[in-house]
Parts: sequence; structure tokens; C-alpha cells
Amino acid sequence: MKPSDNNGYYSDHTSIVLESYYQLTGLTIGSNEQPEMTAKALFNAPFALISHGIEAEPIFNYANKTATQLFNMRWDEMTALASKYSAEQSNREQRLQLLHEVKQNGYIANYSGVRIAKGGQRFYIEKATVWNLTDVDGAYYGQAAMFAYWHFL
Repeated sequence: MKPSDNNGYYSDHTSIVLESYYQLTGLTIGSNEQPEMTAKALFNAPFALISHGIEAEPIFNYANKTATQLFNMRWDEMTALASKYSAEQSNREQRLQLLHEVKQNGYIANYSGVRIAKGGQRFYIEKATVWNLTDVDGAYYGQAAMFAYWHFL
């Protein structure tokens, strides 16, 4: 179900995203003081925010409105997609290396790369931050990415 008032805009998940980002970078995206309001703001933010889980072939488990529009997908399509399919076949090895480096180092800032939307539209993302997610017990929870700069190819 798409983030909404009915499900608190996935505030439990976005709290993990925010706290992990802060722990790794020392920077904030939003406040966790009012989790549902912050989650709603993140869902409606003008930058893309996406995350995937820890499956053997990770599946997107969150995408804000900007990300779903950029990838030209509905929420239910995006959250059923293996995240590797956000890159074209020729760019998947580079993407996999990025994710491995993030897993080892915690996060990467200033990532750039080509992604592909449903229907084949290609776009270039710039200045993306990609980071590991850990839950409140410190267990690995997945990875997230955030970017505000892109252009269509």
C-alpha cells in the first residue's frame, strides 16, 4: 500500500532511513521528533529517496513520490521491482560494485550513474548519496539512496 495518512507514510521505515543516514554522515534529512509528519514530508520531497531490502536479489521497499515519478512507476510496481533493474544491463556491474563499496564503507556521497525508467527512458543521476540501513538493534536492514539532481538522456 502506497504511503498515506492511513499507514503513517511508513514512518517506522523512514525513521530507520533518517537515523542510519545521520549515524553514517552526521547530517540530517529531517527530524525524527514527529515521525509521521517527517515521513509525509519525505514522501512528498522534491528529491528522490529510495531503498531496498536484504533479499538475495534486493527488492525496492520504499520510493518517495519523486522517485516513483522519475522511474515512471506506481508504488506497487516500484516496490515489487528487484533494484538491479533500475539500471540497464550494461550498467549493472558498475551498480553492483557501488553497492558493495557502500556495504563495506557505510556510505558514498557524490555518486553519478545512468538509470532507466519503466518504458526505457534513461536518466543520469548526479550527486547521489547511497548508504547502509541498520535497524534499532544495529542489524543490517538494506540500503538507501537519495539524489536531487538528474537529467534525461
